[in-house]
Amino acid sequence: MKHLMEQVRQEQPLIHNITNQVVMNFTANGLYAVGAAPVMAHAKEEVEEMAQQASALVLNIGTLTQEQVDAMILAGKTANKAGVPVVFDPVGVGATAFRMASAERILQEVDLACIRGNAGEIASLAGVKTEVKGVEGAQDLPMKEIAQQGFDRLQVPLVITGAQDVLINREQLIVISNGHPLLTKITGAGCLLTAVVAAFITVEDDLLEAAAAAVSYYGIAAEKAAERSNHPGSFQVSFLNELNRLSVEDIVNNQRIERGTSG
Repeated sequence: MKHLMEQVRQEQPLIHNITNQVVMNFTANGLYAVGAAPVMAHAKEEVEEMAQQASALVLNIGTLTQEQVDAMILAGKTANKAGVPVVFDPVGVGATAFRMASAERILQEVDLACIRGNAGEIASLAGVKTEVKGVEGAQDLPMKEIAQQGFDRLQVPLVITGAQDVLINREQLIVISNGHPLLTKITGAGCLLTAVVAAFITVEDDLLEAAAAAVSYYGIAAEKAAERSNHPGSFQVSFLNELNRLSVEDIVNNQRIERGTSG
């Protein structure tokens, strides 16, 4: 897993983000810190052309409009035809009827490489009964149960993030315990992670291994940043710095990953 960080930095994959207005700047800066190249193209007139050029496409419904959803479908279908992986972030799905309908349309019309969300979002997307407040996930949910039910119903590899992170596909279930609570105090931490996962899956054929490497790397960077800064503003800056400076040695010494089987 450790070499994937170096491959991203070397290959500098172009990540096309159709994402929400709140997080665009942070996402772009975070991708630069990781070593990837961001592009934020939302207009229907250009998303198909941009998706064809990208290494991966991220669809994020955080501040969705009908026009943006239409652009996501156009870009997603084009990416599918071009063999470009599509990563979906269903921000706040279940909070409103429009948000749910938009997410379901994406699921139906776009072939997704994986979905990254919190437990409440994945539960809502998969029809597992739980409570979602605004765009934040519910707390104290049975992560492994949601992961298994979510995969069984959606049939898409899942990256479910929280106090612990659970990743699942048809064969594996991976639990990652890296990270820090300050990530919940900065806007866009989950959205940036989705983009980082997209960057990592461009350099490794085993999607779940690539996603696990991305999530562990991201969590370790947060842990290192929290050692330097214990308030949200300074933590955000330190976190970007750690994403950029993290070494292979840091990964080897600090990753906490448990592997099991799904099903």
